[in-house]
Amino acid sequence: MKFLDEAKVYIQSGKGGNGCLSFRREKYIEFGGPDGGNGGNGGNVYVEAAPALNTLIDFRFRQHVKAKSGRPGGGRDCTGARGADSVLRVPAGTEIVDEDSGLVLADLSEVGMRVLLLEGGHGGRGNASFKSSTNRAPRRADPGEAAREMTVRLRLKLIADVGLIGLPNAGKSTFLAAVSRARPKIADYPFTTLVPQLGVAAVDDTELVIADIPGLIEGAHRGVGLGDRFLKHVERCRKLLHLVDGTLEDPVAAWRQIRHELAAYDHGLAGKPEVLALNKSDALDATEAGEKRARLAEQSGQPVVLISAVAGSGITDLLRILAAGDDDEGDEAASPEAPWQP
Repeated sequence: MKFLDEAKVYIQSGKGGNGCLSFRREKYIEFGGPDGGNGGNGGNVYVEAAPALNTLIDFRFRQHVKAKSGRPGGGRDCTGARGADSVLRVPAGTEIVDEDSGLVLADLSEVGMRVLLLEGGHGGRGNASFKSSTNRAPRRADPGEAAREMTVRLRLKLIADVGLIGLPNAGKSTFLAAVSRARPKIADYPFTTLVPQLGVAAVDDTELVIADIPGLIEGAHRGVGLGDRFLKHVERCRKLLHLVDGTLEDPVAAWRQIRHELAAYDHGLAGKPEVLALNKSDALDATEAGEKRARLAEQSGQPVVLISAVAGSGITDLLRILAAGDDDEGDEAASPEAPWQP
């Protein structure tokens, strides 16, 4: 399924049905009277966070959503049928933004949330509703209210337990493929990941939803490379897993570069709990791996987990750290000398 995280949709509620102008004319009834019924209300437009969805691809081919109009009233005090509602079913984590004003109309952060976007027009009153002691034969019937319309922009922000961040070729896709059944593209050149990927990793009795976003480079918060388009997908993650390529000469510089981009982007990313892992340990000898790990731990002020996504070393312990509660993690992360072993 193709991934799409933004879409623009024109929505329109239903028009109210017209009221009816009618009088009773029946055999053997000496005096008739008004019996025009009211029109039915137009349908509403709702947006709902549906399960088992993680893309907005449906709205690439469905860019106009219209509710049904109400039916007009009829004689014999018949009220017109109400127009059917229309529902935009979107993944959890979708924001609904008014295209004209830029205001966020709804933020569907949980599955099952349902928000009214446009209310249908009210049906017009038939002449029977205008009958009174002084107006026995009203000849007035109101038209239904006009439909309401607007253009909205759908913006998807994936909801996951862990967000994978790091420079291109840090091994994020390899890690996701190693811990889940996701099959992202893996190659020996940067930017093999062009769209976010989701995977579910299991450790002990816990399942973790992990989101892998395209690699970040210097200036990503300004739109350089793939830019900040995909940083929004880690805004809702409970914690971040920062993978650093252990084969780099200066892994500390790589860590600092990503931290700078998170701080420049803001939106609370810089303050999220972070687990730091030095990847590709299989390509290093024990002495070099220990030196780089110690240097990165000293500069970052937090423990560093030594892993190899290709060889599978350190993966289970890393997943246990990610699955641990924030309180437990905070106690261990308080000291860089915490005994975390891959």
